[in-house]
Amino acid sequence: MMKFSRRLVLAVSTALTLSLGASLPALSADEIVIAGSLPLTGMFGFAGVGVEAGIQDYVKMINEEGGIAGRQLRFVYEDTAYKVDASVAAFNKLNSQEEIHFYYGDSTGFAKTINPELNRMGSILMAGTSYASELNDPATYPFQFMAGPDYTEMTGILLEYIAKEKPGAKIVLVNSDTEFGRDPIAGTKARAQELGLEIVEEIITPPTAVDVSTEVLKLRRARPDYAIFHGYLLAPIPEFMSQAKQLGLDTKFMGTFWSMDPGSWAKVGDVANGYMGVMPYRYADDEADDAPMLDRIRQMRPDYRSTPYMQGFLTAMLFSEAAKRTLEAGKELNGENLKAALNTIKDFDTGGIIGKPITISGNSIPVGRIYTYNAATQKMDPASDWISLQE
Repeated sequence: MMKFSRRLVLAVSTALTLSLGASLPALSADEIVIAGSLPLTGMFGFAGVGVEAGIQDYVKMINEEGGIAGRQLRFVYEDTAYKVDASVAAFNKLNSQEEIHFYYGDSTGFAKTINPELNRMGSILMAGTSYASELNDPATYPFQFMAGPDYTEMTGILLEYIAKEKPGAKIVLVNSDTEFGRDPIAGTKARAQELGLEIVEEIITPPTAVDVSTEVLKLRRARPDYAIFHGYLLAPIPEFMSQAKQLGLDTKFMGTFWSMDPGSWAKVGDVANGYMGVMPYRYADDEADDAPMLDRIRQMRPDYRSTPYMQGFLTAMLFSEAAKRTLEAGKELNGENLKAALNTIKDFDTGGIIGKPITISGNSIPVGRIYTYNAATQKMDPASDWISLQE
């Protein structure tokens, strides 16, 4: 039997490793990884399913165009059923398996819980379903942002519309008894006062209240021009509207992003007609002339696209733009560089997803439009131009 020196064995082993390495496909270091905790099941399953489809479609589109600086995007995720402990477990699991550049979170609770770890790691930029006003603080949440206005900015956009349509209007605030629901109350009251609007009543209900007869009596006594709902997906808003109409009230009912999906309102029927709210994005069936990205979306998905789909799609677009700008600057893809790149976005054209160019100077995009639900067509019709709180 031939005897080989240790030096020869090492040399041959090294040569084989280099040879095999040259023939292997690109490793994950050449990819840009988006990971996520998605509520695909549970009470917010409709949102998770929509977001997942939106992110996947944008990733597919970019990859088919050659990726970002030659790097392909890859999206990996876990179902969390909207549970914070499951979201944290998913975050830890995915980070043990992947070199993650971007993360999509499923809730305000997760965003707040995971923030110390994001700050410690310094390697990931995160967005998600939450528009919590608390997250709109770059000092405390330096590696997070939201692809739209925060909840206080959403109600602020509604107030801007009200102040123009009916100066001095009387308003009732209706909020769910949750952290989500209470979020914008203080900011809404302060902004209403600045605009000369009068908050005449505040009503708090359980998030899925069924019997709202007592609360509707408060509405009847106050006889407001507008009622602004926040902290609900749908119920109990239709019940408020139904009882108010039976009592002959001509109050206009308004809400924020998570209660603006026309597919949900279609199930309510005629009582939903006239419901108004703020939407940070165009609806996928909007055939505006200056919205080529909507044409792309309709080509990929000729069926119905939900409002969470639009949010997921735009979030993936902003992730990609941050990565593109970071790589173009010759910098490492880490949390600090990605957030700095995101904050260079000024007068950016989203292809019509948002109807005016956007600027991201902090952690939010304080832009939105008022839409009104048309029960006959089961669509949301524009009721205003685009309103920016940056102007």
